[in-house]
Amino acid sequence: MVENVVYPAYFDADRSRSEGRRVPMDLAIEEPTVDEIAKAVQQVGYDAVIEREKTYSREFKPRGAVVVRGTEDTAKNDLVQAIAAYLGVIRE
Repeated sequence: MVENVVYPAYFDADRSRSEGRRVPMDLAIEEPTVDEIAKAVQQVGYDAVIEREKTYSREFKPRGAVVVRGTEDTAKNDLVQAIAAYLGVIRE
């Protein structure tokens, strides 16, 4: 089973690409939460497990992470872009 770990920093509009953001600014949101990310992952069609104690390597305080399971057929970048699209919808 393939698992991908997705961190809130990937979608954070307050971060630059060098600070860990992986989506374009038009898809980024301010201060994304692991709960929002998990909801978006489920909307995309994958299983999500929230790990609240995890810290992204480029951050100091833990914001958690979402483990996405069952992504054998999807590249991580494609997955992150799809999650970002749903995050924008969830925030509206």
